[in-house]
Amino acid sequence: QPRTRRRRPVYRAWASRCPRIAPAMWVTLVVLALGAAGAFAVKRKLGWMLSPQLLVSVVIVLLAVFGRTLLNWALFVPCCLYWAHLYRTCWWLVCIGWRKETSEGVAWLRRWLYIKAEYVAYANPAQPLSPAPEPDDVDCIAVVRTARSTGERLAAQPMLRLKEGSPWKGEPHLVVDRTVTFQNFEGFGTSFTEASAVVLEKLGSANQERIVDAYFSKGTGLGFTIGRVHMGSCDFSDGNWSCCPEKDEDLKGFSVERYEKAIFPLLRRATKTAGTALQLLASPWSPPAWMKSTQAMCKGGKLKQEWAGAWAKHYVRFAEAMKDAGLPLWGFTVQNEPQGETPWENCLYSPEEERDFVRDHLGPALKESGMDLKIIAWDHNRDDLLLRAVTMYSDPGAAEYVWGLGVHWYGDNRYEWWADAAGQACWDNVRRVQEYRPDKHIWVTETCQELGPHIGDWALAERYAESIIRDFNNGVEAWVDWNMVLNQRGGPNHVGNECSAPVIADTDRDRVLFNPSYYALGHFSRHIRPGARRVLCGASRDCLEATAFANTDGSLAIVVLNQTQHDKDFCLVIGGKVARTKAIPHSVTTYLLA
Repeated sequence: QPRTRRRRPVYRAWASRCPRIAPAMWVTLVVLALGAAGAFAVKRKLGWMLSPQLLVSVVIVLLAVFGRTLLNWALFVPCCLYWAHLYRTCWWLVCIGWRKETSEGVAWLRRWLYIKAEYVAYANPAQPLSPAPEPDDVDCIAVVRTARSTGERLAAQPMLRLKEGSPWKGEPHLVVDRTVTFQNFEGFGTSFTEASAVVLEKLGSANQERIVDAYFSKGTGLGFTIGRVHMGSCDFSDGNWSCCPEKDEDLKGFSVERYEKAIFPLLRRATKTAGTALQLLASPWSPPAWMKSTQAMCKGGKLKQEWAGAWAKHYVRFAEAMKDAGLPLWGFTVQNEPQGETPWENCLYSPEEERDFVRDHLGPALKESGMDLKIIAWDHNRDDLLLRAVTMYSDPGAAEYVWGLGVHWYGDNRYEWWADAAGQACWDNVRRVQEYRPDKHIWVTETCQELGPHIGDWALAERYAESIIRDFNNGVEAWVDWNMVLNQRGGPNHVGNECSAPVIADTDRDRVLFNPSYYALGHFSRHIRPGARRVLCGASRDCLEATAFANTDGSLAIVVLNQTQHDKDFCLVIGGKVARTKAIPHSVTTYLLA
């Protein structure tokens, strides 16, 4: 019997017709498959409609595979080129869940380049800052700039002079009116974690002094005036621990002995350098394990209602111990990140549970103590800030005790791999809460970049500057950063949650590096002093992000950020006078007036 001839597979038909381009066809088919998978993942995850480009592409692929005409091949090639565009490929990878792996890979590469090759990118060796320039007279403008391309770090620029006039028609301009004022400014600060204190102790004495001076000296440092302390352990602690580890309703075993080893000495050094008492804010990450539903401080769990009174008493005992140590507290946040179920210490509170705890336990306990301690609620991201504010403030009993709300900056999908791709930075929620209760207060209580030390990462300088400008323009009164200093790996962290800090200390080489974020902070903290008031400030171009504050001595500080790749000439308009200047690409500039 004659043998039945088997039909050749399509790919062999391709190879026989055009053997030289068959491998390229395979590559383009793989890219198209990724594109289709990404598009379907987007539709499933975010509810987007399938794009017309995808549908047309699928039809063209089918024609190319099963068709026989030259026209089909002619359509197939531009279709592949369209879908092979790098940006869209990256977007598919993001949408099908590779954002974490990509971010971790970049962070690992940065760490490896520093450890193996001492590559520091845009970081700088730690050096005292030069004194801030001062304008010569009322029409003189002193200028300070930090820029990526020029290597300038808080560098003084030639003075400008205000002259009578107005902007030309269509000229980009920035208008400042110091007679229109908004919220008071409370100050900038950092956090005294156990990790920071331990890292500092591993350095030589000269570098220890250099770091403390870099943050708290008014002349050669950032001039910070606020400090945050964790009550009990946090992820940036040397292990998991509590001030009252044994089950005891009267807290007889309460002790802050652990703080005396490293944290209290660092606080005293910072206070001495600052020349004045710091505003100290304490935040709990978790109650003792025996007070929680899970009997563990980490990985979620809630406060048992039967121990709510004892937990409120714990705040009072901690404040008393701080006072006895010569480091009186200014206030507490109720709970660090009350909706974060993480591998490290945490305790979950719904909006109603936090409200009830403040109203029925914490508020009365702190009031009875007579120490005039402020209560800051929420202490988590901007996305749920408004919900928490409405829940807390709509109850008069709770609102009586709550001084204000704290926010963290996490959730920006440009920087956090886990953030919703649809966007959950929610900048405007800060403004909405300020409008909702203008008699209350809003502080930024924690900021850092996840996934390692990010040594020399310029993007963090722009993130800090953008966030400070936006949050201040929306009503924030103070800005408190997370870890004061971390080691070259972004730790120590007892659960491996390494992060970045403005100052990185290489404990192996006894070396200190200032990240670009350190200098970005300096553009604000060195020139905007506690007691200043924000004044009206706005630009006619989106690339000019700006805020302005009038200090109590009458001086004016204007900070301008340009995150684009382009030079932008613009005109400063102040009090009917103008001065022409320029914001160079990827720069932060501060303008100072008497």
